[in-house]
Amino acid sequence: MACVCVRAVRQSYSLIISSGLLRASPRLLCTATQQKNGPGSEEEADRTEQGAAEKVLTEEKTQLEEQLKDMTEKYKRALADTENLRTRSQRMVEDAKLYGIQGFCKDLLEVADILEKATESVPKEEVTSQNPHLKNLFDGLVMTEVQIQKVFTKHGLVRLNPEGQKFDPYEHEALFHAPVEGKEPGAVAIVTKVGYKLHGRTLRPALVGVAK
Repeated sequence: MACVCVRAVRQSYSLIISSGLLRASPRLLCTATQQKNGPGSEEEADRTEQGAAEKVLTEEKTQLEEQLKDMTEKYKRALADTENLRTRSQRMVEDAKLYGIQGFCKDLLEVADILEKATESVPKEEVTSQNPHLKNLFDGLVMTEVQIQKVFTKHGLVRLNPEGQKFDPYEHEALFHAPVEGKEPGAVAIVTKVGYKLHGRTLRPALVGVAK
C-alpha cells in the first residue's frame, strides 16, 4: 500500500513539472528570438517609424506654409483695396468741398456778365458831374462788379481774359479763325466772352477769336 502511494505522488510531481515547462516555453521562445535578432532590428524599426513621422510633419509644414502665404497675400490685397477706397473717399470729400458750389457759381457768372455789359454800354463821356444820376448809377454798377469779383476770388473763382495769349483748348473755345494784323498765328485776337476757372478747373471756357 505504501509503495502504491509513493508511485502516485511521483506521477503527480512529474505532471506538474511538465505543465510548468509547457507554459514557460512561449516566453523562452520569444526571448530566444529577440536574442537571435539582436538590438539592431529594434533600432531599425524605430528609425523607420521616426522617418515616417518626419515625412508627415514635413508635409503638414509645407501645407501650413502655403496656407500662410495665401492668407498673407489675401490680407495684403484687402489692405491695399481698403487704402485705395479710403483715398478715393477722401478725394471725393475734398472735391465736394471745393466744387460743391460749382452750379451756384455758374448761375452767378450770368449776373457778372450782365454787370459787365451794363458798365460797358454806358458812354464814358456822359459820366460827368453834370449828369449826377447817370454818374451815380455807373459808379454803383462798377462797385458792384468789383465786389462780385472779390467774392469770386475769395471762393477760388478766377476770371479768364486771354486776349493776346496763346490759344489753349482747355481754357478757351475758338469761335473763328481769321488773319489779324499784329497778332501771331495761334494767338487769341478777340475775346467775345470771358471765361472762369474754379480752383484750377475750367468752369466756363473763354469764347475767343484766334489769329491765323
